[in-house]
Amino acid sequence: MAEGDDLRQQRVAKLESLRAVGIDPYPRRYERTHMAAEAVGQFEQLTGQEVRVAGRIVGMRILGKATFAHLADASGRIQIYARQDVLGEDKYGLFKMLDLGDFIGATGTMFRTKTGEVTVEVRDYEFLAKSLLPLPEKWHGLVDVEKRYRQRYLDLIANPSTRRVFEIRSGVIDAMRRFLRERGFVEVETPILQPIYGGAAARPFETYHQALDRTLFLRIATELYLKRLIVGGFEKVFEIGKNFRNEGISIKHNPEFTVMESYEAYADYNDVMAMVEQMIPYIAREVLGTEEITFQGNTINLSPPWRRITVSGAILEATGIDLREYPTQRALYEKMADLHMKVGPELTRAKLIDHILSTYIEPELIHPTFVMDFPVEVSPLAKRKPDEPDLVERFEGYIGGMELANAFSELNDPIDQRERFVKQLEDRAAGDDEAHVMDEDFIIALEHGMPPTGGLGIGVDRLVMILADQYSIREVILFPQLRTKV
Repeated sequence: MAEGDDLRQQRVAKLESLRAVGIDPYPRRYERTHMAAEAVGQFEQLTGQEVRVAGRIVGMRILGKATFAHLADASGRIQIYARQDVLGEDKYGLFKMLDLGDFIGATGTMFRTKTGEVTVEVRDYEFLAKSLLPLPEKWHGLVDVEKRYRQRYLDLIANPSTRRVFEIRSGVIDAMRRFLRERGFVEVETPILQPIYGGAAARPFETYHQALDRTLFLRIATELYLKRLIVGGFEKVFEIGKNFRNEGISIKHNPEFTVMESYEAYADYNDVMAMVEQMIPYIAREVLGTEEITFQGNTINLSPPWRRITVSGAILEATGIDLREYPTQRALYEKMADLHMKVGPELTRAKLIDHILSTYIEPELIHPTFVMDFPVEVSPLAKRKPDEPDLVERFEGYIGGMELANAFSELNDPIDQRERFVKQLEDRAAGDDEAHVMDEDFIIALEHGMPPTGGLGIGVDRLVMILADQYSIREVILFPQLRTKV
């Protein structure tokens, strides 16, 4: 028998012993008066008063007829002290049957031990939940990365730093909402199941709706529905929600991820840029108390103004390639091949440009930077620059070598939009399965008129990575997608 099985059997035997004497090891509720940190912090005011605390036993020291234990709740830990002469022989005997991981509630008065630790002297206690499996590695921490992701609850129990990451995540989303609401944005919800997926270049997940007898797709973006709301008369809208893309997994990518998208009527990408370089420092101040952060050994100041560079300028500086000299897919591919860049001839010109950006430019953008003015074939939903019609008014925001934000002056010309969709269909027919599909209903919406609009998408997971100084996206997603365990 494995050691784990033997320990479980021992705990099951204790469980049965409790039930045999009429104790319910899993009662419905427990009314406590104070959280652990609150009781410790208010020790002077609470001295002599009865308190009721509850939590998981994370440490225990039995000294014959007296036992010290530590209870942990969401706020922290507090020590409790149980004595046989206070509880009585029978109840103290049951107290000694407690194991690490069990939940109990304790009633008593507080005092300081000789070492100065605030402690509750237990006058009574209740079993709240019996743990049948031991805590990871005897509470010394959980370091197995695979196990941390698959059994996140153990990671949260064993590693306080993990819980802190997700407290930061919660704070980031809350601060983002406050920032947008203070600017007059209305939070909305759009469909996750969509008959036509769109708003990004990605492969979707498919599902089947029995009652409607049709194939539906998990959304890859919220964009096209949010812009329908601008058509309908909303002028400032945003949504924070999950997107789903049937693509690879890496330290920067998870198939299920959280995005904030916002749309503002009568604004362009310059207005959105100004908003982003105000929003990110605001969130950092609200969550961390500072605009200067550390990410993977780099000290980064988030304060505006952020650096601004163009796609063509950045590519020319990094690789020597002047995109204007290579206006076709074939010409650009041959130039990249001459430079020994590892790309295939089947890639579209948009994909070739994206490869240059992600390989040679993105990793160097550690400090806040806006990369602006993308080629039109890279951005089928963005408005052309009036003085350079081969480019669009689009920017991507980078911090820590990662794309964090993507924004456009939104295309609101329905005729131009249809032509772009047709070109995307041609790319799809040529083998690009991430090219945009035709969305006739969206075209019809645009034909009813959409005002000039600035749109924005921010990767919430990546923003948390940056603010919590985490190298992998899996560290900031509570339950990341993993391969089937063999």
